Amino acid sequence: MSKTIIPVTLLLFLVYTAVLVRSQSIVPARYDGFVYGKHSATMDTVLIEAFFDPVCPDSRDAWPPLKKAVDHYGSDLVSLIVHPFPLPYHDNAFVTSRALHVVNELNTSATYHLMEAFFVHQERFYNAQTLKMSRETVLDQVIGFASNALGNSMQSAIKSGFADSKTGTKTRVSFKYGCSRGVYGTPFFFVNGFLLPVSDDAIDYDGWRKIIDPLTKKQQRYPLSLKQHTRQDDSENEDFPDKTTKLRNFCYKTDLFVWNGRAT
Repeated sequence: MSKTIIPVTLLLFLVYTAVLVRSQSIVPARYDGFVYGKHSATMDTVLIEAFFDPVCPDSRDAWPPLKKAVDHYGSDLVSLIVHPFPLPYHDNAFVTSRALHVVNELNTSATYHLMEAFFVHQERFYNAQTLKMSRETVLDQVIGFASNALGNSMQSAIKSGFADSKTGTKTRVSFKYGCSRGVYGTPFFFVNGFLLPVSDDAIDYDGWRKIIDPLTKKQQRYPLSLKQHTRQDDSENEDFPDKTTKLRNFCYKTDLFVWNGRAT
């Protein structure tokens, strides 16, 4: 009786395909990342997306100037979403990124406070400092650190959050989402969906101003409401020439709004 022998290469391909299909089946219930500030991120603003690793020195250095710039413009002009992206060569990147997800589930206003605490004291979780520690010991240290940063009353809830598999799934989704956007290191930045050039030098405050200023001026030039355009003479408005006057008046009367001349 003959036996069917599956070539090793074919077997590996089947295993790889099964893993790939399974990994792509995770669709999150909501968009990945942590929104900065009290307002939801909106497409009506300049949208900045930052990919940070809590124990990455470059992420740490990139955060203060970005935060200062976003605060300068305010939530009416600029929105910010930070995506945790645990780099595989940082031993404790995943557990610290997961801590952000745990805390975000408990109190969204505390997420950025914990991220900044990790940045300030990230040396405690570098590879060399935890080389001889077990995974359980490192986890206990991260839970204790987060509790001290946010208040010891949260320690039990944070510990329970790590026991919940959902926070682990969300952390994996964050990593996979970054990979899907072509992220391979930290920090990475996208502005209105477009990747900023990757550089070894951190973007300083003036650098962010140079990036954001022209975009906010375009927002002011192209207001959302067509009513604002109808107050201007056609000869002064290059986006709405004379031949569109009738359409503009119709949209004005029907209270129809547009964005850059397209009805929404």
